Amino acid sequence: MTEHQNPIAVGSEKTHEDGTVGRTLAVLDLVASFARPVRFAEVLQATDLPKATLYRFLRVLTNQQMLAFDEERQTYAPGLRLVRLAHSAWAQSTLAPVAAPFLDTLSRETGETIHLAQLDQGMVLYIDKRNAARPVEMFSQSGKIGPSYCTGVGKAMLAHLPEDRLADAIARSSFKRFTPTTYTNEADLRAELSAIRARGFAWDNEEHEPGIVCIAAPILSQNGRVLGALSITTANADDRAKLESYAPRVMETAHAIAQASNSWRFPEQ
Repeated sequence: MTEHQNPIAVGSEKTHEDGTVGRTLAVLDLVASFARPVRFAEVLQATDLPKATLYRFLRVLTNQQMLAFDEERQTYAPGLRLVRLAHSAWAQSTLAPVAAPFLDTLSRETGETIHLAQLDQGMVLYIDKRNAARPVEMFSQSGKIGPSYCTGVGKAMLAHLPEDRLADAIARSSFKRFTPTTYTNEADLRAELSAIRARGFAWDNEEHEPGIVCIAAPILSQNGRVLGALSITTANADDRAKLESYAPRVMETAHAIAQASNSWRFPEQ
């Protein structure tokens, strides 16, 4: 296996339960995870599928325009049909479109980096971003997936999940130590989540990246369902006091996004 192995292994029990469709989609996920055009040999090395089976899945995905095959370079990449579906999903299934004007306002007011995220299988999926007046290179970009246990937006969402979903998200956490301040066990994380619920917002105290500090608030529906999270991020660890002064504004913006979402794509059942 390689570092590009998809989180759901192509040959896993879960994909076998879903039959051929599940395994074909897992191959699609795997190709996309390389984030660049990829050769057949690389995909084969990253999966336990037989060579002939993998080739068949890739051919089906190419025929359906979910993948594109470059004859000259002999590489696979996401196809135009997949791109169209991704744009449709972004417009219909994420908070990004309805949250955009709120992010713009918060960005103008603070001059800092703004992130919008949702949970995806216990992980953080960054779905929109506004750069600071003086941008600093950092991990989080729209479309990227990151850990929930050591990011501000991740912990803000975890803190408001029902117990069954929280337990599932924690079970998926690696508790890898990224920095000296990363939470590395469930007990410490749960204690932090209790503190987040009490104060209404979350901190990322350089837990994922050295020097990167953020303050985050959950975006909750009228019934308390987690829709996503919003954060303000700074690359100056000495700006904690300034960042904390933004807490009321971050929570106010998160609430405004939630209200807009409730009458748009996320009606209460």
